[in-house]
Amino acid sequence: MDDAQPRTYGGVTGDVRIAGRRARFIEAGLDLLGTSGGWQRLSVRGACREAGLAARYFYESFADTEALAVAVYDHVVDDIAATTLAAIESASDDVTATVRAGLGTLVRAVAKDPRRGHLLFSPALAHTVLAARRTASTRLFVRLLGLRAREFYGVGDSGRLDITAEVLVGGLAQALTSWLDGTLAVSEDELVDHCCRLFLAVAGPELR
Repeated sequence: MDDAQPRTYGGVTGDVRIAGRRARFIEAGLDLLGTSGGWQRLSVRGACREAGLAARYFYESFADTEALAVAVYDHVVDDIAATTLAAIESASDDVTATVRAGLGTLVRAVAKDPRRGHLLFSPALAHTVLAARRTASTRLFVRLLGLRAREFYGVGDSGRLDITAEVLVGGLAQALTSWLDGTLAVSEDELVDHCCRLFLAVAGPELR
């Protein structure tokens, strides 16, 4: 047996145990980063305390706290993107139902877990290693929106489509930022309803 390979204990392989510990650290990182002042609170000691694990386990998955922060951010974005796409794909072929399914799922994802909203939109994290990740996630959602618009409206790549996707995704991000910090005093349903109307009003006439 290769001694370098993680051993199996109690029927659980070493790889599974490592993955489990990594998941606990990501959850701990979300607890720390997803609150006010989270970046200042993020440390190896703090992450270990939140996860209930020793420091040696931190370093089996992460080089440093910046690597943990990136992993936490990617985990949240990947999960939201996957659930939003699943909601869109399970909706009817009606464009209104599809837009509502996607936006409703996205808004609920950040509303039901305030840590996610803080991680994705808080200005306090704008000048950290997560800034580049936020830019990348914006590009991801712009591409996803563009792809769905091309499918619905039967249009090819165009500058008009690109501009529309940029405006809608950027505007939604700002609306969510203001809603989560209390600047926009509307209910979750009101936010989803109005954003749906805006998406349909802007995208439909522009892309048909």
